Amino acid sequence: MRLFTTPLLLTTATLLRTILLLYGLYQDAHSPLKYTDIDYLVFTDAARYVSHNLSPYQRETYRYTPLLAWLLLPTAWPGTAWFSFGKVVFALSDIVAGWLIVLVLRSPAGDGMATERALKFAGIWLLNPMVATISTRGSSEGLLGVLVVALVWAVSHRRIKLAGILLGLAVHFKIYPFIYGPSILWHLAPLPSTSPHRTLKARVLAFMTPDRITLTLTSLLTFGLLTLTMYALYSTPFLTQTYLHHLTRIDHRHNFSPYNILLHLSSSSSPSKLHFESLAFIPQLALSAIIIPLALAKKDLPSTMLAQTFAFVAFNKVCTSQYFLWYTILLPFYLPHSSILRFPRLGLTAATLWIATQALWLHQAYALEFLGHSTFVPGLWLSSLAFFATNIWILGIMITDIGNRESKKNTLRMPAEERAKATKQVF
Repeated sequence: MRLFTTPLLLTTATLLRTILLLYGLYQDAHSPLKYTDIDYLVFTDAARYVSHNLSPYQRETYRYTPLLAWLLLPTAWPGTAWFSFGKVVFALSDIVAGWLIVLVLRSPAGDGMATERALKFAGIWLLNPMVATISTRGSSEGLLGVLVVALVWAVSHRRIKLAGILLGLAVHFKIYPFIYGPSILWHLAPLPSTSPHRTLKARVLAFMTPDRITLTLTSLLTFGLLTLTMYALYSTPFLTQTYLHHLTRIDHRHNFSPYNILLHLSSSSSPSKLHFESLAFIPQLALSAIIIPLALAKKDLPSTMLAQTFAFVAFNKVCTSQYFLWYTILLPFYLPHSSILRFPRLGLTAATLWIATQALWLHQAYALEFLGHSTFVPGLWLSSLAFFATNIWILGIMITDIGNRESKKNTLRMPAEERAKATKQVF
């Protein structure tokens, strides 16, 4: 009897989330420490405003696209059960994202992996207790996970228009997926030139392939139409809260970033001054949106997207547990060929350090927030640096692994007949 079958995996993943949803209802009703995430209360309050034909931005701290509030409109309907509608949607999104992972791994882009092995790697997402807990507490990251994996699937199957729409929608939903644009464009390489000496004009024209132009136009059009529509409906608050806020945000609570202490100090100083942490985006974007894509995207696109996301989160001035899901969704594409699996001792060391440095930070944060001890320096700061150093080390392993891989047999460069034949062999 096979341990990993599609019905068994999806049923187990669904059962895990159902148990957590029911437990969350019990904890919310009987414990002063609530299971429901504070962000979910923000989402549902915004949906309630929308249900009364008001702006979702009347709810303070709502920093998201109105699409999310619209999606959660049923939470404003009468009845206690409807309040959990959004959690159910987010949990189901986890399941859909997991199934899309299987589809990508079984395709030529995933080296035509056998179904049972693909299910095992999809289990990293579907059976992950951290993923299930975050979504059932009311975090919307599962929705973004669906968009990101669907984007990988669309690119790998040469659905360029669909990929552009998904990319534009994902960036509208959360800003960070724009970093995938350079990787996808670079990955969609033109056919090799037979001329060794090409002029600059020839190189530029060669870069502007129909696929690249289509992806760029469809993604920009999708993002532009959504943004203009929301601006027409909600005016300046939409732009300020959804996008511009992230340039000046100062979130120093529940923040694993080494910028945590600087953000805490900045929160009590004059906002007109230029603070050092305001420049955090320079190394972050240089690495995640330029250097990594150019160096790795032609080797393995999904794994490159993982490295980009990992770097983006590690260097972000705000780093919370929900952000870890941004790269966890892409782990199944990298791990099959990683040194972390080839050398178990290395993988165990990486996992242990990643968890231990988080635990160290959480210990200091607990002493600060619940016991009232001043642990900012050196405790909280040093634990943030330890977690950051661990992430940089792991990122180095990822980049080395991807860089050492031979370029994948990219189905986007294959003739139509060969591509169809390869796909037929997988399914």
